[in-house]
Amino acid sequence: MRRTAAAVVVAACALRSVPACAQPLAPPRAAGAVITDTLWSQALAARKTLVVYLPPSYHTTPARRYPVAYYLHGATGDETNWTQRGHLAEVMDSLIAGGMPEMIVAMPDGDAYSYYTTYNLLLDAAGCRRLMLPPGGNADRDCVAWPHYDDYIAYDVVRHMDAKYRTQAARAHRGIAGLSMGGYGAVALALQYPGTFAAAASHSGVLWPLDLAPGAAGGRQLPRNATDSAAFARYRAANARRYAPVFGTDSAGWYARDPATIAARLVARGTGLPALYADCGTEDLFLPQNRAFRDAMRALGVPLEYHEWPGAHTWEYWHTHLGDSLRWLAARITGP
Repeated sequence: MRRTAAAVVVAACALRSVPACAQPLAPPRAAGAVITDTLWSQALAARKTLVVYLPPSYHTTPARRYPVAYYLHGATGDETNWTQRGHLAEVMDSLIAGGMPEMIVAMPDGDAYSYYTTYNLLLDAAGCRRLMLPPGGNADRDCVAWPHYDDYIAYDVVRHMDAKYRTQAARAHRGIAGLSMGGYGAVALALQYPGTFAAAASHSGVLWPLDLAPGAAGGRQLPRNATDSAAFARYRAANARRYAPVFGTDSAGWYARDPATIAARLVARGTGLPALYADCGTEDLFLPQNRAFRDAMRALGVPLEYHEWPGAHTWEYWHTHLGDSLRWLAARITGP
């Protein structure tokens, strides 16, 4: 039997104290629809799948248009993660029943290790199979001819949604969010395309990728305690071969994809930045990265809503705080 999002949150609240538990989700009065869609991506030269949540009134009010929140999955994940593991549809239904404005949520397939950016190195099929597939990965699914994942999300997916669904097709009504790799992607894409997205939210994001760069490439190791340092060193060693094709082997490639660096350039040019949100668990491997990004935004004078709550790099944490990012985005992209 499927549990409702409200029941899951109540169970989580019984285990730990988190701010989200002070505002329990309302029982849903009406359910939205979850559909699986496909699109051709010119940026990837591939057909991709996305999951779309349509709010309860979508099919009963045919003249109404809706804002869109784009939710990105993490490394080794896929477009079904937010609905199957994060129970996004149930959470959305409950939030809407509690008074949150309705919006569409689009969840695209970002492949295993795309980081939602254009790769620094164009891999052939053999190179992709060797470097970019997780154990048991599917090359037909996760290897594309042209790895321009930033253009794929910001152009192909956005245009597909605006063409096929009744969206409010304007920057003011678009937000983007994600977890881990997707948290990085959400913030980096919103900063890279400030004319496309009005707001970006990250859960446990890899927000300071320079922490993973080779030392010769200008990598910056962030402070950690002994236990965390050992765990992070193991993570870094296990994933180093995948980062080079994406971020590059020299400092130029890494800094070009660093969210804090992109934000600093926007500030220097006087370009308006999207609204930014980030949270991270206090037992998360990427907590030092999130703190470093928070401190960099403070130094730049860039507003960032930032939270640390109990939890690790797990779906228990992401599901518990999914409602926080949905509410935050809705407050910024809904309305006239």
